[in-house]
Amino acid sequence: MATQEISPGLVVQNLPAHRRLRDYKLIAFDMDSTLINIECVDEIADAVDRKVEVAAITEAAMRGEITDFKDSLRRRVALLKGVTVADMERVYAERLKLNPGAMELVAACKSVGMQVLLVSGGFTFFADRVQASLSIDVVRANVLAIENGALTGGLVDQPWGDICDGEQKRLTLLEMCAKLGISPSQAIAMGDGANDLPMMGEAGLSVAYHAKPTVRAQAQVAINTGGLDRLLEVLSLD
Repeated sequence: MATQEISPGLVVQNLPAHRRLRDYKLIAFDMDSTLINIECVDEIADAVDRKVEVAAITEAAMRGEITDFKDSLRRRVALLKGVTVADMERVYAERLKLNPGAMELVAACKSVGMQVLLVSGGFTFFADRVQASLSIDVVRANVLAIENGALTGGLVDQPWGDICDGEQKRLTLLEMCAKLGISPSQAIAMGDGANDLPMMGEAGLSVAYHAKPTVRAQAQVAINTGGLDRLLEVLSLD
């Protein structure tokens, strides 16, 4: 079908024929600026007066102007050297909020038996807390290296690699589908930036949330105004 604004701020294109939430078995969320209201790396950088510099790199990466996400993240994390754990605790307590509709959408997904995956180019320091607040099933994100209560400017290697970039998001979605014994066509992927496009391209339903233009253009559902739970205007609970 052609691109259609089915209600103000909610655009759809090329939707699959089946449009019930229970037809899907997995939903994968990006975290920063999708499930939550901030880009954590930018807010951490504010603690060492480097937010403007870091945010400029983040914005270029999310627009797709920087194609090497791993390099861009390493550059940003290096600028965080010296930020304390206490600084990050303040970011979490004072700045990080769930985006509108996050609790409602996750609850709806879990009510029909879906698994919920949070896969992020951000950091486990925040992702683990978001997981606990929403009862998310699985999280994959980057691990900041910490020594003596402060960031070293590096990342900790994980079994799957050192950086969760767009390709790792795609692989994580496919890995989860394999573990659940489902087809990727039974998965939903939601994101806002260019590094979300690989996993969105694998999923049966791709959803852009307040996203960059290139992401909105490629998504089957674009939520441009309102909360995450506007997806339920497209997928019925019946």
